[in-house]
Amino acid sequence: MKLTVLGCNGPYPAPGGACSGYFLQEGDTGVLLDCGAGVLAQLEKHMPPQNLTAIVLSHLHYDHMSDMLPLIYRCPGLPVYLPGAPAAVRTLLENAFELHDIAQGGQIGCLRMTACPGRHPVPAYAARFENGDGRALVYTGDTNTCPALADFAKDCDLLLADGCFARAQWSAEKPHLSAFLAAEMAAQAGAKALLLTHFTPGYDADTLLREARLAYPAAQLAQMSLTVEV
Repeated sequence: MKLTVLGCNGPYPAPGGACSGYFLQEGDTGVLLDCGAGVLAQLEKHMPPQNLTAIVLSHLHYDHMSDMLPLIYRCPGLPVYLPGAPAAVRTLLENAFELHDIAQGGQIGCLRMTACPGRHPVPAYAARFENGDGRALVYTGDTNTCPALADFAKDCDLLLADGCFARAQWSAEKPHLSAFLAAEMAAQAGAKALLLTHFTPGYDADTLLREARLAYPAAQLAQMSLTVEV
């Protein structure tokens, strides 16, 4: 499998950047994981959107799905896996795409996708993708601490994790993990690699990476156009 970072910002894109969007390829299968502001233009550099096998939306906050709206005109009818709520946001998509419940998982081309609820202000899911060789990528989507996620990510080859806060910024009431907590989860899961993402423009990259490496020494930060073999 190959993962390309199309965007790694939240809740809004940095200049020249994009919000959450990740392109997963395995053979002829192409899956877009989230589709926030700026992602569509980045995707076009790698694959015509109409050739995607499916789109998987971890949740329906706008920084993860806003570029689905121009996709209504670009390539209606694509299979889209997503939560059922918020209903008002889902309604924007239901007449344009072939909608599936992300919670039920499914076979997407040659990849098997399963899902696990996270902890966020709206229904949000982590997704695990496994190929025929048993290699696995797990994407947390947006979440704060959630005990089930370490088991869900167990022994994955790459954990793509929400880790946007420094330890001093994080609290149990926040909607996201700190970089350190995401790294702790990767260590508990036995993940073979960790890529942190969902950074607010202007974030302190050195602090996030330093704190993450206290718990997971090989932690890396997502960057626009970064490609990782899984």
